[in-house]
Amino acid sequence: MRVIVAALAALIVGATALIAKDLTPAPYPQVPAGAETAIFAIGCFWCAESAFEGKPGIISVTSGHTGGQTKNPTYEDVGQGGTGHAEAILIVYDPKKTTYEDLLYRFWRNADPYSANGQFCDRGSQYRPEIFVKDAAQRKAAEASKAELEKQDKFKGKIVVKITDASTFYTAEKYHQDFAVLNPDHYKRYRFGCGRDDRLDAIWGKEARAGDPEH
Repeated sequence: MRVIVAALAALIVGATALIAKDLTPAPYPQVPAGAETAIFAIGCFWCAESAFEGKPGIISVTSGHTGGQTKNPTYEDVGQGGTGHAEAILIVYDPKKTTYEDLLYRFWRNADPYSANGQFCDRGSQYRPEIFVKDAAQRKAAEASKAELEKQDKFKGKIVVKITDASTFYTAEKYHQDFAVLNPDHYKRYRFGCGRDDRLDAIWGKEARAGDPEH
C-alpha cells in the first residue's frame, strides 16, 4: 500500500510541475447587492471549491487563505505551515436561492470532522477544517449544526472542527482558481490518491458530499 501511495504522490507532484502557474493573486470576488458570503476550510481548497461550485444559489467560489497572522501570504508561504493560515474558500451566494444552513450541511458532508490537524492525506494546520463566521447569526447557525451532529451516536464527543470569527481572506494565486475544471486529470489523480472520497463514504455513507457523486 505504501508503494502505491508513493507512486500516486510522485505522479501528482510530477503533473503539478507541468501546470502553467499564474502567480498573480486572484481578484477579490464581487459581492452583488443582496448577496451573502461564507468562509469554510475543508483541507485542500481545490476540493472545497469543487464541492460548492455550480450548486443552486452559489454565485462564486474563490480559493484562498485565512485565519493566520502573515499579511498577503502566498501559497508557498502557507504550505510551509508557519503563517497560521488555513486553505479556505470564500463563497458568494444568493440567500433567496440557498441558505447558510444549506451551505453548512454541504460543508460537514465534505469534511472529516474527526481530524483537526489536516484533512485526508493532507496534514498540517494549513489543511485544518474550520468554519469562519462573520456575525452572530452565522455563529448561531454553525454552532447549531455542530450540536445537531454531536447528538448522533457516531459523532458524540468526537467532532473537532472549530468555529472561529472570520478574519481577512486572502485570495490564492490565479492558477488555483477553478482548478478541478481547468485541470481535470491532475485533480482526479490528486483526489483519488488522497483517499478523500473513500473516507467521506466511510463517515457519511449516502450523505457523503451532500449526495453528490464522487467529484
